[in-house]
Amino acid sequence: MPTLILVRHGRSTANTEGLLAGWTPGVALDERGAAQAAALPGRLAELPLAEIVTSPLQRCQETIRPLLQARPDLSPHTDERIGEAHYGDWSGRKLDELKDQPLMEVVQAHPSAAAFPGGESMRAMQTRAAEAVREWNARVERDHGADAVYLMCSHGDVIKSLVADALGLHLDLFQRISVEPCSITAIRYTRLRPFLVRLGDTGDFTSLVPREEPPGDEAPVGGGAGAP
Repeated sequence: MPTLILVRHGRSTANTEGLLAGWTPGVALDERGAAQAAALPGRLAELPLAEIVTSPLQRCQETIRPLLQARPDLSPHTDERIGEAHYGDWSGRKLDELKDQPLMEVVQAHPSAAAFPGGESMRAMQTRAAEAVREWNARVERDHGADAVYLMCSHGDVIKSLVADALGLHLDLFQRISVEPCSITAIRYTRLRPFLVRLGDTGDFTSLVPREEPPGDEAPVGGGAGAP
């Protein structure tokens, strides 16, 4: 079965403003995010991509634009199932305003029980994304062969949930996974099991440098802004 390259979108204006963007329209890449997107074709230059699939949201569309310009033979496919979690009433709000909400503790410690007011549950997010991957695996294998490589551009929580699915981890453990903006995660699927062969690879170790204010013990909902 194919190898899936998961790319999280580049850093967005919502990431730097500390907003939980969700499906809020008009959330674009910031200057750093645009630079991350511009570097993506070089990072993937040696990979023969069979297909490119993307979330419909602007920040993902902008992330893959340089890659598509570098590979004019490829046309992108948009799949809403790999779009961001539907955060409902939380969409567009400051994360600092949400951290004391009782639901945030559930999102951190027991995400399989978390459902966003006016939105969807985290279980539903994982289910739709995993179904999309399985359908695309079958389609890519049918059209391009079992050794094909294809790419999906998606969002932090979605990618983390797909990694958990590939590793056989309960969704309640997915907050232990971290994927920074424009990071590359690779999963090779086989008939019996998936293999996680890359996780959150940015080629940059800046995020590991000790900070004056160390990161807390909570996972950033939505994926966070990455290295400063």
